Amino acid sequence: MNKVYLDYNASTPLAPEVLDVMNPLLTGYYGNPSAHHWAGHPVKEKLVIARKQVAGLLSCLPEEVIFTSGGSEANNLALKGYYFKHQYKGKHIITSKIEHPAIVEPLKFLERLGAEITMVDVDAYGMVSPEAIEDAIREDTILITVMHSNNEVGTLQPIDEIGEIARRHRIAFHTDASQSAGKVPIDVNHLNVDMLTIAGHKLYAPKGIGALYIRKGLELEPLIHGAGHEFGLRAGTENTMLAAGLGKACELAQEQAWDRKLADLTNYFWVQLQEAFGDEVVLNGHEEKRLPNTLNVSFVNRVGQDILSAIPQLAASTGSACHSGIVELSPVLREMKVPEYVGMGAVRFSLGRYTAKEELDQVISWLKETF
Repeated sequence: MNKVYLDYNASTPLAPEVLDVMNPLLTGYYGNPSAHHWAGHPVKEKLVIARKQVAGLLSCLPEEVIFTSGGSEANNLALKGYYFKHQYKGKHIITSKIEHPAIVEPLKFLERLGAEITMVDVDAYGMVSPEAIEDAIREDTILITVMHSNNEVGTLQPIDEIGEIARRHRIAFHTDASQSAGKVPIDVNHLNVDMLTIAGHKLYAPKGIGALYIRKGLELEPLIHGAGHEFGLRAGTENTMLAAGLGKACELAQEQAWDRKLADLTNYFWVQLQEAFGDEVVLNGHEEKRLPNTLNVSFVNRVGQDILSAIPQLAASTGSACHSGIVELSPVLREMKVPEYVGMGAVRFSLGRYTAKEELDQVISWLKETF
């Protein structure tokens, strides 16, 4: 039985080049990177290289990169760290209604501590309106956080426009770019962001490593206090092996990203789906302003989970959950006002660096067999 993996938005395999960089650090580099002797110096150098590589992908300074245990921790550091440090200025935070739980849950936590959260609507494509963000601004607004791209439907947000608004009102702006890094250009200066999150396992690096870009001069309260590692923002001896893996993955992304090959492959798959299923399949999200690898489609009047269950050799995700015969749409599709008879049949196909055209043809064949 051939297996096909089309769930790259959930997690990516480790790139061979990344593994090659990490392997020597399992045995040959055992010193503490903070130690000022022969065992610590080479480990510290690996950390310095990794930080430069991440900074290269984001077009920022190396000292503006903080290594974390992943995207969730980076988001928590951005939101909680900023709120704890600046709540004396105000307690209002603006976000969107389609954020990832790694944003939603920290904000719910901050609400319990007195923060006031405004969640703005999105349109039928899952896109946030910059005007809606500006309309939500109050005198006590201290932070705006909007994801760079939606993990389910792939819609790219107008981050640079929102960033201009935030800057004009002197409000800190954070974006979670976990799904975007390595797939589309990321330049923190062009985006007008003050903080930006990336997650290693979304761009062919290991799980358990991520990074938070923090614009120089911006002050955060650390979540983990101790000996002052990571420029005083994350105590604890750095996991140099994972950081080196993330650095190499960012270097590879810089070299290989934005290649039309992946976008062309995704578009080919969409054309094949339309030819095979006609009006029975519809696209969720923006037709053009979306991640080049992401295709969220609905099979009308079908249940996405039933389709995937019928093809166990296919790894993909669904936007609907079925409990006791009742189909519940994902929060993202619900906020996009996707009709239930459409949204319940949602399947997210996310392609990646190792996806082959022949695999897509095989998936089309499997899907045909389920209808």
